[in-house]
Amino acid sequence: MPTALPLPLSTPNRNLVRLTIVRGITWTGFLLAIIVGVELLAFDLPVTAVVSVVIAMGILNIATWWRLGRPRAVTHLEYLLHLLADIAGLTLLFYFSGGSTNPFITYYLVPVTIAAATLPWRHAWIIAACAMAGYTSLMFSYYPIPQLGHINSDSPLSLHILGMWLNFGLSAGLVTFFIYKMAHALRSRDQALSRTREAALRNEQVLAVATQAAGTAHELGTPLSTMAVLLKEMQADALPESELHEDITLLRQQVDVCKSRLQNLVSNADRRRMAEPEVLDAEVWLAGVVQRWLVLRPDVSHQFEVAEKRSRPWLAVDATLDQALTNLLNNAADANPEHIAIRLDWQDENVVIDIRDHGPGVAMSIADQLGETFISTKSKGMGIGLFLTHATINRFGGGVSLYNHPEGGTLTEVTLPRCAAPH
Repeated sequence: MPTALPLPLSTPNRNLVRLTIVRGITWTGFLLAIIVGVELLAFDLPVTAVVSVVIAMGILNIATWWRLGRPRAVTHLEYLLHLLADIAGLTLLFYFSGGSTNPFITYYLVPVTIAAATLPWRHAWIIAACAMAGYTSLMFSYYPIPQLGHINSDSPLSLHILGMWLNFGLSAGLVTFFIYKMAHALRSRDQALSRTREAALRNEQVLAVATQAAGTAHELGTPLSTMAVLLKEMQADALPESELHEDITLLRQQVDVCKSRLQNLVSNADRRRMAEPEVLDAEVWLAGVVQRWLVLRPDVSHQFEVAEKRSRPWLAVDATLDQALTNLLNNAADANPEHIAIRLDWQDENVVIDIRDHGPGVAMSIADQLGETFISTKSKGMGIGLFLTHATINRFGGGVSLYNHPEGGTLTEVTLPRCAAPH
């Protein structure tokens, strides 16, 4: 039986892997430093307590490696808890090894920096505050180590210790602020570049489809003309009242429709490219699209609902947007022509059109890819309709999402930017 491939690691998962590696290296180094301090420098340490802290952190690291083998994704809250556990471990270790007089006390900056670079703003400041609280408590309560320059009880704080504390507080604040800002800027830039690459790839595919469509329209002109001539001759030879004559007449009409469509395709291309979108009332526009669609699909039963709100929604539309919505309506009708629910709603910035069918739904394995490439939910479909629909709606600044409805069927949600009413 073939083994299942491991799930790809998300960014929080990879960050936890790196944190686990850093934790292993750090606490191994601390253990070596403790051995050197006790055996070679004769430090008076509570060895049992210190080693217990090191062992506890080692067990946490082993448990973390086991958890990373599970398919469940790491959340920001879980990652925050791991960093808090690191700060707790450091605080306990420093408590038993000289407190704020321990020269490794500034290692608190490591979890602070990691949090600032990987966690949301609020979580990063939680880590910085906990590290600062741990450092502050260790200035007053700790197990003294004479070799580290323990001060007498009459002067609990020396200027050196106080200066180290102030330096740590300033460093922690600056690291948290600037590292977070830089990491946030880098993440935003990566997201923008990703969207730009996706848009460029989608435009290339649209251009390829348009080029093929233009070539196909040119090539189909000759066979359609030949068919029209032959059908005209066959119609003349057939008996006027026979079934053959009626079939040939129907075929001629269909061929004429095809020729007319191809001519309109070429003549409208330049005109549509130069035309500006028209701002219309969304309810009036959607009702018109639905009525034209019903002429093409007389087998459909539907329900058209508009949200009851005092304001009116306005949209910038053109003929390509009409066709895009018609494609989505046809997909719903192809899934199940009975009881298709169409609903119009709007908020301050967006207009939302919901189309719900009662078909078999969409497989989750391809739901996220629909519209991004030529993937179809139909056995004989090529996926071009959904791809062009997504491209058109994205060009208007909107988006399309497909969901499996809890009560069965598919819910298609179209979101378009709302426009101001024309003057």
